[in-house]
Amino acid sequence: AHKGDTVESMAYDGGQLDDFVRTIERVVRRGQVPRAILLSGGGNDVAGDWFGMLLNHRNSPVGGLNAGVVDGVLAQRVRVAYTTILAAITATCERLLGAPLPILVHGYDHPVPDGRGVLGGWGFLPGPWLAPGFLQKGYDDLGERVALARELIERFNAMLAAVVAMPAFRHVTLIDLRGALSTDLAGDAYRRWWANELHPTREGFVKVAGMFDARL
Repeated sequence: AHKGDTVESMAYDGGQLDDFVRTIERVVRRGQVPRAILLSGGGNDVAGDWFGMLLNHRNSPVGGLNAGVVDGVLAQRVRVAYTTILAAITATCERLLGAPLPILVHGYDHPVPDGRGVLGGWGFLPGPWLAPGFLQKGYDDLGERVALARELIERFNAMLAAVVAMPAFRHVTLIDLRGALSTDLAGDAYRRWWANELHPTREGFVKVAGMFDARL
C-alpha cells in the first residue's frame, strides 16, 4: 500500500490490489513460493482528521463512541475491504499454485491518545491522530480517552476475528497484538513502548515483530 492509505483505498484505488496480484505472479514465475503473505491495514480508516466522527460529545446524553458510526466504518466499510483483498489474493494463489498461501492479518494494540505525533507532530510531521478528535468532542481526561480507544480497538479486533472465521479464509491467521505494549499512565511508563499515539518505540517494535516471527 501507499503510506498512510486506508484499507478501503488499498482495495479499490489506484490499481493497488491489481499491482499486488501482479507482484505475486512475478514471484511465482521466478520459481519462488512465499512462506506467507502479510496484509496490514485499517488503522488509517479510523485515525486521523475524521476520528472525531466516531465519537459522541462527552457532554451529550449519549457520550462515548457512536455505535452506529463505528459499526458502519468497521463492520461494513473496513470489513468489506478486507474480504475483497483477501479474496483476490486467495484466488490468485489458488490459480498459480493450486492452493492458497498462508495470510497473516493483525489488529492493533490499545493506544494512548496523548497528543504526540511523529517527533512531536510539528509542522509537516504526521500526527497526532486521536487527541484532536477527542478534544473536539470534549474529552480532556487522558484516562477516559484510553478507555474509549481500548473499546474501539476491541471492536476492530472483533471485526477481524469474524473475517478470519469465515470458511473461505481458513488459511488466514489473525495475530492478536493486544496487550503487547503498556498503557500504564503512572509516571508515563507507557512511553517506554509508545513513541507516539500510534507507533511503538524501537523496543516496542522489536516486541511486536517477535510476535509475527513466532507465527511465521
